[in-house]
Amino acid sequence: MDNNKLVVIREYDSINDAEWDKSILEGEGIYAMIRNEIMSAIYPTGIMPAQLVVQSKDKSKAEEILEAYASE
Repeated sequence: MDNNKLVVIREYDSINDAEWDKSILEGEGIYAMIRNEIMSAIYPTGIMPAQLVVQSKDKSKAEEILEAYASE
């Protein structure tokens, strides 16, 4: 299994929301990046959402961290 494979954990209509969650993950030491960042800003909402991706080995931890922040 390739632990460096990137997987999508969330999709966003707002680049600001995607950047916020990315910064939370990076603050916790998890590598994260946003796919479709420019395209989601150009196209209408829902056509091409921004995708937050992490390494597959970090997927569970990343989802847990974002859930904890969402419930605060």
